[in-house]
Amino acid sequence: MRWHTRRPQKLLKLTAALGSLCILFLLIQLNEDDNHMYIFGYSELEYSADDGPEKGCNCTAIFQGDPEALDQAKLLTITRDFKNSIHIPDEYYINATQDCRSFKLSRKYITFPLSKEEEEFPIAYSMVVHHKVQNFERLLRAIYAPQNIYCVHVDKKSQASVSNAVQAIVSCFPNVFLVSKAVSVTYAAWPRVQADLNCMADLYNRSTEWKYFINLCGQDFPLKTNFEMVKMLQGLRGGNSLESEALPSDKKWRISYVHQIVNGTIKNTGKVKDPPPFDLPIMSGSAYIVVSRGYIRSVLEDGKIQSLIEWFKDTYSPDENIWATIQRVPGVPGSRWPHRKHDMTDMNAFARLVKWDSHEGSQDSMNAVYPACQGHHMRNICVYGTGDLQWLIEQHHFFANKFDTDIDPISVYCLETYLRKKAIDAIT
Repeated sequence: MRWHTRRPQKLLKLTAALGSLCILFLLIQLNEDDNHMYIFGYSELEYSADDGPEKGCNCTAIFQGDPEALDQAKLLTITRDFKNSIHIPDEYYINATQDCRSFKLSRKYITFPLSKEEEEFPIAYSMVVHHKVQNFERLLRAIYAPQNIYCVHVDKKSQASVSNAVQAIVSCFPNVFLVSKAVSVTYAAWPRVQADLNCMADLYNRSTEWKYFINLCGQDFPLKTNFEMVKMLQGLRGGNSLESEALPSDKKWRISYVHQIVNGTIKNTGKVKDPPPFDLPIMSGSAYIVVSRGYIRSVLEDGKIQSLIEWFKDTYSPDENIWATIQRVPGVPGSRWPHRKHDMTDMNAFARLVKWDSHEGSQDSMNAVYPACQGHHMRNICVYGTGDLQWLIEQHHFFANKFDTDIDPISVYCLETYLRKKAIDAIT
């Protein structure tokens, strides 16, 4: 059925007037390309394995920690047929997005606000990507909402197929765009921060509507629906939620010496750095944050913060200190006082759930922060497996890192089906 478009808000009111019985069966989906409305059943938006490689797993049982279901999922991921069928090549996205309407329908993007509350509370995202297009696209699909705005930064060193595929995907959405100035990202060096700064500036200048900023990388995945995030952000009442605590003594070398990039790797020059400006205490934190629009305004416009940014440019892994430090600068919207009583750990913040191997342990351990990784480790970080899912969805964090669809797509598939069902159930 095809209807000529009026305003989405008017059509929402019309749908609401039909009554709750009709709402169970109707979904209004807006196609931006040809300005028409299409009516579908809500079931059209639910994910299904169908004949895909994940069809042999039982996500419901996996989330309940059922040993048989977990073993079945593990066995499935090591079979030859499964390994040969899980990878989606970059070329698929380049070809599929030639017809944006078909791409969005087949991939089941939600292209209409699911609630008035969400529509009136847009979120801005920075997404830094350098490989694994399939991971990125499934992440975008999981968090996509038409009222939100998304800036995508593709590392200048990325392969051409990655850049072309991401650009093709982005071109299908009016509220998703490539950063105006991409940089070549070096691990643990300033360009990683610059990538987010460039997106922050683009997002801030492109729209005045969004309320909060969240930055992501391509191997993140949400643990909450958009509606759940909106409710939790409203509860912050303008505050920010990010790791910010005292700098451990074994990390002080990172900010004590001048570092520079040499042949694509960050090196310690041995030169002692000057103290930070304004005698600001340097805090420890994470590259990933959930902050208000006011915080971003301070980052982009406050003279004191600009001085601090310049000071951080030749430190080691500045992304793990700069946002945490700005969060404790008096006068920054949503900030906390510098006193240690206002410290916030990564486990308390909303921003990101990461399992570091040094903090893993058994449930009866007095020193462990969380249970052992059920996937595998990369750079001392857990790449989640299906055995981690039950624990993950019990946490309050917005996102978790890391996931890898090339190795264990079942964990991502179960999470996306879980979140999509929860989002649809909330409006039916």
